[in-house]
Amino acid sequence: MFRKKSLSELIEGLRKNENIINWHEIEPQEAKTREMPEKVDKRISAALQKRGINELYSHQYTAFQTLQQGENIVAVTPTASGKTLCYNLPVLQSIAENDANRALYIFPTKALAQDQKSELNEIIDEMGIDIKSYTYDGDTSPAIRQVVRKAGHIVITNPDMLHSAILPHHTKWVSLFENLKYVVIDELHTYRGVFGSHVANVIRRLKRICKFYGSSPIFICTSATIANPKELAEQLTGNPMRLIDDNGAPRGRKHFVFYNPPIVNKPLNIRKSATVEVNQLAKEFLKNKIQTIVFARSRVRVEIILSHIQELVKDQLGAKSIRGYRGGYLPKQRREIERGLREGEILGVVSTNALELGVDIGQLQVCVMTGYPGSVASTWQQAGRAGRRHGEALILMVASSTPIDQYIVQNPEYFFERSPESARINPENLIILVDHLKCAAYELPFKENEEFGPLDVKEIMEYLVEERILHHNGETFYWANQSFPAGNISLRSASQENVVIIDQSETANVKIIGEMDRFSAMTLLHDEAIYLHEGVQYQVEKLDWDHKKAYVREVDVEYYTDANLAVQLKVLEIDKTISRQNTSVHYGDVTINILPSIFKKIKLTTFENIGSGPIYLPEEELHTSAAWMELKQSDPTLGEKTLEQLLMGIANVLQHVVPVHVMCDRNDIHVVSQIKANHTGLPTIFLYDHYPGGIGLAEDVYKRFEDVKAAAKNLIEKCRCQDGCPSCIGTEIEGIKAKKRSIELLDQF
Repeated sequence: MFRKKSLSELIEGLRKNENIINWHEIEPQEAKTREMPEKVDKRISAALQKRGINELYSHQYTAFQTLQQGENIVAVTPTASGKTLCYNLPVLQSIAENDANRALYIFPTKALAQDQKSELNEIIDEMGIDIKSYTYDGDTSPAIRQVVRKAGHIVITNPDMLHSAILPHHTKWVSLFENLKYVVIDELHTYRGVFGSHVANVIRRLKRICKFYGSSPIFICTSATIANPKELAEQLTGNPMRLIDDNGAPRGRKHFVFYNPPIVNKPLNIRKSATVEVNQLAKEFLKNKIQTIVFARSRVRVEIILSHIQELVKDQLGAKSIRGYRGGYLPKQRREIERGLREGEILGVVSTNALELGVDIGQLQVCVMTGYPGSVASTWQQAGRAGRRHGEALILMVASSTPIDQYIVQNPEYFFERSPESARINPENLIILVDHLKCAAYELPFKENEEFGPLDVKEIMEYLVEERILHHNGETFYWANQSFPAGNISLRSASQENVVIIDQSETANVKIIGEMDRFSAMTLLHDEAIYLHEGVQYQVEKLDWDHKKAYVREVDVEYYTDANLAVQLKVLEIDKTISRQNTSVHYGDVTINILPSIFKKIKLTTFENIGSGPIYLPEEELHTSAAWMELKQSDPTLGEKTLEQLLMGIANVLQHVVPVHVMCDRNDIHVVSQIKANHTGLPTIFLYDHYPGGIGLAEDVYKRFEDVKAAAKNLIEKCRCQDGCPSCIGTEIEGIKAKKRSIELLDQF
């Protein structure tokens, strides 16, 4: 008969596993507390006492006292350390003191907003004060919207709604803007790259409207650990910030384990699939009824792992006790999964980084990561999902064969001794800035000498007058167009519109099951693609590109699809150059032409290629910024074909190393090599921002070129393969010592 094992027993058993290559224990930590400040309203402290909160952690106390002095703060402590009270306490206190005071809470996702609202309302109910808190998002019904505008003390929203539904209609929100005392920006670290650059401009518009109504709110930011929280908060809000990082929360013992799958092909250093290993490890915890979260890097990978684990445990647990969670699921599904996790009905969840954020999903004991999440900050966020309530927790990172994964697991000190990355934004990106200046002018007329961030924007306003978008009269610019500018701007992606996914499996019940941004749709929703949703396979019968609709039908097949993109790159302008004897490193503007060419069918069980087909979609053009390095002279004994392969190998390594040095997702920056660059005919490697106009990532690579080069070289040298493999330069190159030659070539740059 099967005997259920405890987590401690499973941890002891795991210690003997020969694939464990690093075991890091994080010691438990006692709480550091301070007495509840005398100033706190008695009704609030009574409500907190009912919830078992008699004292404040040191960081909560510091936050409260600093805000009482009128300073803006950014609180940075680990997951589940009670950051929520850093803003709920001062906000509730200010409303208890003066019923007219208002607060605006901004969360990066709707799920997080819903979660925080229920916690806040529980405290308000116990206080016995009539404080109205409402969420205002795409799911809020029209009848409730009117109530929120008139009577909401605390309005909980997300940047997208603030941008498109609140700021453009500020005249309906007079009582909020006249009395706005606090603006809370939670999960600050998520506002990086394109999204962060947009949101910084949305905050400029918010401050402009507040000023018009005579308010000047204090900003409260909270963040997971990043290298530059104060700098990011100041860039995002345009206000000076006080950093609060004296974490006083207790912590249970955590085991952080690096697991490297066994090698199945020694010469090529090819390892057993990380996905297969994750399935087996997760099965062991789940069948012992230990609540487990599995993180995967992509939507497709989530669905593949989900269907495998559901199959493995369906007899013991039933498939419904294991669920998937990712962007593209509809809100109702996501709420249901979050509730199931909190209440313990759902034992396991397979998620993308959508669950990295602080949505309360209860007491998970084990976190399994399928590969390295891409940044130190992200890894700690995912790890924080296990052991949230002070119990013992296990975090397992299962490495894939990619260069970055192998680099991290072979160099654990790099991960454990390194501070998390910096989050970069570029609010002055011209495309983003122009978009938000249009929105700002629509909201309120613009004065000639008015500031909008650090740049002088008068030239842009004059350009918009020429384009007949604005009208210039006296010293003021007025909106003069028929359009609604906020409607055409997506804060989260470079592409303007999402593709809607329509399930037509049942003719009588055609329904929308999800959505996807345009760039992703090119490779995941083309005709004949297999789209995976909640573990169910759908075949794309038709992608209507013009109307942004993908029609899918449920199928049951033994494969998934993966698409190839053909990329052409041309240099438009060179802004900066570092010249050396044999090489040059440049930074400037480029144009990229992207065309999906073919898709492959890959077997679900063995991951082998079992067929292919063409993709018929129009070419997409992207103007962006890039850093590139070119060789003025190369070794004539190499031959053109070999040199091309070596450049591709180095590009493969850089694609994985760069996101670690510049805090971004692997998809934010792309690397391509050309044996003969269009503009010079020289062997060149380009690293470009995968967003219109660029967001400063390529510029960061240009500035830190030596660090990036050293990391790439280190990865190749430390790789355990004989002479090239998927974990470093991609593959062996016949007839030459490829690793040695790659390092020599890198040294020349």
